[in-house]
Amino acid sequence: MPDPSPAFGREASSRPSRASLRTTVVWNVLQDALDRRAEATGKAALDVLDTGGGSGNFAVPVALLGHRVTVVDPSPNALFALERRAAEAGVADLVTGVQGDVRGLFDVVERGGHDAVLCHGVLEYVDDPAEGVRNAVAALRPGGTLSLLAAGVGGAVLARALAGHFTEARTALGDPDGRWGSGDPVPRRFTAEQLTGLVEQAGLAVGAVHGVRIFADLVPGVLVDTEPGAAEALLKLETAAAELPAYHAVATQLHVLAGKPA
Repeated sequence: MPDPSPAFGREASSRPSRASLRTTVVWNVLQDALDRRAEATGKAALDVLDTGGGSGNFAVPVALLGHRVTVVDPSPNALFALERRAAEAGVADLVTGVQGDVRGLFDVVERGGHDAVLCHGVLEYVDDPAEGVRNAVAALRPGGTLSLLAAGVGGAVLARALAGHFTEARTALGDPDGRWGSGDPVPRRFTAEQLTGLVEQAGLAVGAVHGVRIFADLVPGVLVDTEPGAAEALLKLETAAAELPAYHAVATQLHVLAGKPA
């Protein structure tokens, strides 16, 4: 099957886009997990839940693999964009958008009815991250997979320091929520230990932790766009560093892949 989306392809036929530099690590891990789940269950089409999935950045590529995807998002505009995007990709019959959020998840979806749950960019904004993870886990079938993606503290500290905002960097370093000030648009950031702790407390076994956007947000765009081979080399560097614990501390985002006991 061809790559489901040019932003996610494992084998790029042309220079990687800026979007792919930020998403390929997560996509490759997720696609492998879905392949393993499909093989283990003997099902060609899995039931996937994408909480906070917005306009379908992951949902549509997952549907292009042949899986059924339900997207829960509080924004009507995002769900409208999701519907249009799914139709344009030819997977409208596999993608369902539902208005809601992770806190009231079981008002709109089935408990324990999904082979995989994506919880990407959600925990930063909920009042109770532990509750959000518990609900995501409760939506999984036995043996199901959780893909959790959240903002990392270290990446914010490093970014503020490199921009010359040293006081803000120090504030983020010491703030319980990893925020650099009142103007910070992200309500909460996490360390890898905090995210894995939330997952384990919810009863899942952590399979892998990846640093995401370790270098991509720090490298000047003009260098990536103008130097021959720079984008490809940066993508390979991101992939190579993603699983190394030493680089989790400076990643813009952290990805945790975990499994529910069968």
